[in-house]
Amino acid sequence: MAKVAWIGLGVMGYPMAGHLARAGHDVTVYNRTAEKAERWVADYGGCAAPTPRDAAQDADFVLACVGNDEDLRQITIGEDGAFHGMRKGAVFVDHTTASADVARELHARAAELGLGFVDAPVSGGQAGAENGQLTIMCGGDPEVYEKAAPIMEAYARMQRLMGPAGSGQLTKMVNQICIGGLVQALAEGIHFCKKAGLDVEAVISVISKGAAQSWQMENRYATMAAGEFDFGFAVNWMRKDFAICLDEARRNGARLPVTALVDQFYAQVQAMGGGRWDTSSLIALLEREEERSS
Repeated sequence: MAKVAWIGLGVMGYPMAGHLARAGHDVTVYNRTAEKAERWVADYGGCAAPTPRDAAQDADFVLACVGNDEDLRQITIGEDGAFHGMRKGAVFVDHTTASADVARELHARAAELGLGFVDAPVSGGQAGAENGQLTIMCGGDPEVYEKAAPIMEAYARMQRLMGPAGSGQLTKMVNQICIGGLVQALAEGIHFCKKAGLDVEAVISVISKGAAQSWQMENRYATMAAGEFDFGFAVNWMRKDFAICLDEARRNGARLPVTALVDQFYAQVQAMGGGRWDTSSLIALLEREEERSS
């Protein structure tokens, strides 16, 4: 068992840190809103710290899941950042979905300080975090990853080192690119199904056993058909991730026409007031357009 610090107790971080505590690790948490950290301690034990630096003191591993690149810089190399409190040889694992550039930047800074750094974005959503069934895509040095892997097992269904620093974030971009086009296709399929007068459940029961099958189909078709979106991975978060993907694509020359189009569809969902809706809410945009034209 290890001495662990966890930074960021959002919808993902809160249960992920909880899995570490339940696995027997000695966990200290930090959250920007102190009341949430205190609630976590009441739920799981351990203790809360007033700053990331204080949380990281004497920790073997410091793990984080925050909002974006600037949040990540603040909690690592900012005035009270964790890097200033970590001892040499400790490992920082970043579960934030962020840019590959910031992962490489922090990997280099960590190396200068004698620290390990792994960029380790996750896929599986809130349900995966709560159930300890996340997929983790990692970038960094092999020996550092091998040290951190047993810690991440507390909430991982699958984890793998994808390459050097930044590779985890690049792999997460591929994940989001694939999901975006797939959800739009599923929204169009269900919309077409309704317009054709077919039984949505009957159709999905058949096509989900063939080549069209996907996690999104299995887990989102019923709520999409019912117009229920108040759960899961929010549109605002997906647009943040798409911005990272499209920015990287401009640098590496990849063409992402479908991703760019779906990003604009999500912008329209935001304009409808659906920024906090689940990403499956793309179907609401199709149905709104239908209502306007009728």
